[in-house]
Amino acid sequence: MSECDGPDCEKALENLYLFIDQEIDTASCAEIQTHIDECTPCLSEFELERVVKSLVSRSCSEVAPEVLRQKVLVSIRTVQVHITETKNQ
Repeated sequence: MSECDGPDCEKALENLYLFIDQEIDTASCAEIQTHIDECTPCLSEFELERVVKSLVSRSCSEVAPEVLRQKVLVSIRTVQVHITETKNQ
């Protein structure tokens, strides 16, 4: 397995999130796909980033239990009051 260090690797990795999100033009997308298909290190990076993005997306769709939500809100309000008091002194 070779290192990812050529100009094609650099371009593919710079545009990886755009590629994963399909927010890149068709020609660039095809170019990156071809590179990823031929470059094991870039393919590994692509797979890792895709898994991370999927996990983050899935975890962001979960709703926290109401008790936890209330504790977080109380903590935020406490910090806000403390900041306000500090500014007014």
